[in-house]
Amino acid sequence: MIKLIKYEDSEAFLAENKQRASSVNESVEKTVKQIIDNVKANGDKAVKEYTKKFDCEKPLFYEVPRDAINDALTNADSEFVDSMLNAIENITDFHQRQKQNGYMVAKDNGVILGQRVRGLDKVGLYVPGGTAPLPSSLIMNAIPAKIAGVGEVIVTTPPQKDGSANSDILVAAALCGVDRIFLAGGAQAVAALAFGTDEIPKVSKIVGPGNIFVATAKKMLFGTIDIDMIAGPSEILIIADEKANSRYIAADLLSQAEHDKLSSSILVTNSEKLGIEVKEQISKQITNLDRKEIAEKSLENYGVIIVCNNMSECVDIANIIAAEHVEVLAENPLEFIGKIDNVGSLFLGEYSPEALGDYYAGPNHVLPTSGTARFFSPLGVDSFIKKSSYIYYTKEALELGKDDIVRIALREKLEAHANSIAVRFED
Repeated sequence: MIKLIKYEDSEAFLAENKQRASSVNESVEKTVKQIIDNVKANGDKAVKEYTKKFDCEKPLFYEVPRDAINDALTNADSEFVDSMLNAIENITDFHQRQKQNGYMVAKDNGVILGQRVRGLDKVGLYVPGGTAPLPSSLIMNAIPAKIAGVGEVIVTTPPQKDGSANSDILVAAALCGVDRIFLAGGAQAVAALAFGTDEIPKVSKIVGPGNIFVATAKKMLFGTIDIDMIAGPSEILIIADEKANSRYIAADLLSQAEHDKLSSSILVTNSEKLGIEVKEQISKQITNLDRKEIAEKSLENYGVIIVCNNMSECVDIANIIAAEHVEVLAENPLEFIGKIDNVGSLFLGEYSPEALGDYYAGPNHVLPTSGTARFFSPLGVDSFIKKSSYIYYTKEALELGKDDIVRIALREKLEAHANSIAVRFED
């Protein structure tokens, strides 16, 4: 079960946590490379063979017909649709505020400078659809892509064992205006989107969560296409003072531990009494979980309660770990907004559990993991745009700067650069 340690003894755990983030599975990389090479050479034939091998004998479709998508929405449980629509409204409202506009600057000397902002042409969205289908991930990826002005959003998702598409994923796709859906999963779907096949279009960027094979394929194909981020196992870190509710904390730690045996659940607190109470609550609550075995393994290997001497030490540990999700259950949680610098998403107060962000609040749930919140940002509208600049100078304006440009170019021993300026002012 989850261990409890003192702040003074946390160095070893922090080192292990860092090592976990940087580990590489060479056998997975070898398998994924073979899949990528096969799909690159054989296209749809290879994708369909892998689908038969890993997912089901015979999918009902390769590309899901528009009628099937519409029928899934028509036949869907109305309460589920209403809940999804409420979530979509919140997510759309939040992401609309991220939209950027281009600009043009016209100077008095005739110079015109500017930046053009536009959505990517095609984006591939990977959506897990096996034992744990994630319609919430579809809406979190598709909504900012649509707001950014992406030309075409293409979903790949594995077929179910009976060959059908998961109906909840189809409902989410219909509600978000996804353009096309293909029943293909794993590294083979990522490779198909990266290279393009006869049937699956080549995209400019691939986003969305997946297992270690999907994540490794995205990592290996980065450069051929852009990706959202290199995602690792899910993680939560909770900062709590002595007044925090141990039942809430235990429930939130377990909400991450049930994801995966590699998930990380960490509590940092200034109260040893609270830490002990949380351990007791975890023991009580875990007995009722369907995914009890997964949660137990996660807490045993990657869970910890760190008892600090004060809240300042709690903040220091949070910034060192740079967790995907950080919850603050403290007397004045809003005080921590300016203190937690390295975090994917910050959840403030005892009524802002991490699951609220997973499904409903509005900010994106596609977040940096494995310490990469030190330099990566959550998925958003910016993830789906590209920018280009433009420059217009008159002869008179260039003449004013020519000597500076030539001088800098010659210092870099780039004579042709210098000459490309000077030649325009020779008689």
